[in-house]
Amino acid sequence: MRFDNPATTNPIDQLKVVGHPIDRIDGPLKTTGTAPYAYERHDVIANQAYGYVVGSAIAKGRIAGMDLGSAKAAPGVIAIVTAENAGKLKKAQRNTANLLGGPKIEHYHQAIALVVAETFEQARAAAQLVQVDYVSADGTFDLAAAKDSAIKSEPSFGGPADTATGDFAGAFAAAPVKLDETYSTPDHAHAMMEPYASIAAWDGDKLTLWTSNQMIDWSRDDMAQTLGLAKNKVRLISPYIGGGFGGKLWLRADALLAALGARAAKRPVKVALPRPLIFNNTTHRPATIQRIRIGAAQDGKITAIGHESWSGDLPGGGPETAVGQTRLLYAGPNRMTAMRLAVLDLPEGNAMRAPGEAPGLMALEIAIDEMAEKLKLDPIEFRILNDTAVDPEHPERPFSQRSLVECLRTGAAHFGWAKRNPSPGQMRDGRWLIGTGVAAAIRNNLVLASGARVRLDNRGIVTVETDMTEIGTGSYTIIGQTAAEMMGVPLDHVVVRLGDSAFPVSAGSGGQFGANCSTAGVYAACVKLRDAVARKLGFNSADATFADGAVRSGNRSVPLAEAAGEHGMEAEDKIEFGDLDKKYQQSTFGAHFAEVAVDAATAEIRVRRMLAVCAAGRILNPKSARSQVIGAMTMGVGAALMEELVVDTSRGFFVNHDLAGYEVPVHADIPHQDVIFLDETDPMSSPMKAKGVGELGICGVGAAVANAIYNATGVRVRDYPITLDKLIEHMPAV
Repeated sequence: MRFDNPATTNPIDQLKVVGHPIDRIDGPLKTTGTAPYAYERHDVIANQAYGYVVGSAIAKGRIAGMDLGSAKAAPGVIAIVTAENAGKLKKAQRNTANLLGGPKIEHYHQAIALVVAETFEQARAAAQLVQVDYVSADGTFDLAAAKDSAIKSEPSFGGPADTATGDFAGAFAAAPVKLDETYSTPDHAHAMMEPYASIAAWDGDKLTLWTSNQMIDWSRDDMAQTLGLAKNKVRLISPYIGGGFGGKLWLRADALLAALGARAAKRPVKVALPRPLIFNNTTHRPATIQRIRIGAAQDGKITAIGHESWSGDLPGGGPETAVGQTRLLYAGPNRMTAMRLAVLDLPEGNAMRAPGEAPGLMALEIAIDEMAEKLKLDPIEFRILNDTAVDPEHPERPFSQRSLVECLRTGAAHFGWAKRNPSPGQMRDGRWLIGTGVAAAIRNNLVLASGARVRLDNRGIVTVETDMTEIGTGSYTIIGQTAAEMMGVPLDHVVVRLGDSAFPVSAGSGGQFGANCSTAGVYAACVKLRDAVARKLGFNSADATFADGAVRSGNRSVPLAEAAGEHGMEAEDKIEFGDLDKKYQQSTFGAHFAEVAVDAATAEIRVRRMLAVCAAGRILNPKSARSQVIGAMTMGVGAALMEELVVDTSRGFFVNHDLAGYEVPVHADIPHQDVIFLDETDPMSSPMKAKGVGELGICGVGAAVANAIYNATGVRVRDYPITLDKLIEHMPAV
């Protein structure tokens, strides 16, 4: 099915199942511990051995030699894989560094060996006996120090490195009110609950991987390319993922080394990266330095807006696209954005929940508040004054839907914004200084082709198969709801099977595109199955209705079970998107509100309450969507107040590479959270008229908290995370 024209009325619009806050159908499995995660697949194949990864102890240089003698002689050891004996390996197109290093070392904790043994404990003990002789080389590990050497980045998923409209320099120089400030965000870790883990088994030259991966087809491609296999020789199975946040979009060392270990050991091998290895061995959100300049007339209209961002990555990597939202969020005739990329010899920087917008809005939405203060305007009114109905860089291109103003107005009324004192440091509750803050949110709606197979059996049961993945976002449920709505059956008559490369290729889970695209693919397959059922029964498919487990046309009604016949019926299709996303800018919008309390004596920060108002097309399941948003809000609090991968700039690694040192929010850090979804559909997005929401929920949160801290204390911190040491010297007198 090709989606070339805006969606019109279709069976999804009945909203008998879709749009309802249905409990997740995978919930009982997860809460009882019976959902099968990668490392726990003891049942899928017998005789599993255990692999333990050895990571490089240097950040850059080479291996002069490895002594494996003691490790090979250790109890239980079956095989040891290194770059010397692994055979010829290619670097997959989506990997920046080699997943198995040696003799060249590209970053700290790059995998250099896998020890395979009968038990995990034996593999771990033997891994400590591997002796490595390194020759270190000087590296570059400090973004601030490398900033001046950064170069214009290549065009990326986030668009070109530079954009320009009008005369930014002239308009900024002439503006009567100006802002010119620099902001920074640190490196962040995904820190998902489930580690990177895989089980690999060979059957002749065919490889099967039970793994934890968000994008099955991408990683199947990359595994085949790395090993020099035909794609049809590789199968990936990943029905449940215990969190990914973008870190599991790509093929990683656990999967490759499990495959190599299984080949060397001639038996199945399972590998999980230990938590301290994950932070440096895998990907992370790169640090940024961002300069924002805004010029405005006295009436508050923006006349010039410029956003420059610097980030770093390994050679061949890409930038953190932190300027993307500035290209779209506010009006202004004279504009400039630029991304510069420095070569850093740190572990690979790559996608983490809302790459680009999440760190970019942490800077932009503070700058907008600072500009509003200079203009003596309310921060919400300043944002509304500079709203736009079209892409500011391409005015001929309207937004398909843009409800930013409604998000801000709705949030202000619900949160009690009118009670806010705009003068910083004026509201107190005993020892606490109280402040409120706001930030706008935007995250683009991306579209990727997505396929599914739908089967109807002689019991009237509908089975959906697609390689779409479940990373905690409710994929099983919304896909089931889509099939139930389309085929006119109750949800308990739908079976959903996900995460297997033997199934049709879906969009996968990433970029906030998964929910809309994967359900649209199921929609397409169901349309094809409906047509087949109607034709079989001699019905006009345009007149046939599917409801209550039957198909009806005119005076005839036939149960679906009977229509399926003894052998059942099956249809497969995919949704392919035309150019609507080029004719119309498709984005999701939101507004985040936060109230904080800051201890007047110690500068300790407590978030008291939060609100997100989201406009993201049709919400397919309000309950699971709310869960995504409050989880994203929680991550935003972490980014604002505590999360930072601390770089040892002399030795080139992240020092706090475990969950003891890398602080993330816990329950006690998170207050009551409210989420409001605006009643919106977007017919330009897909037949579902939906968009993703899981990344929109983090966009702007950090700035809302930062703005609230400023309102509470009068102290403006532009260097995240906002920790008490950055506040305390500048706090108002007690």
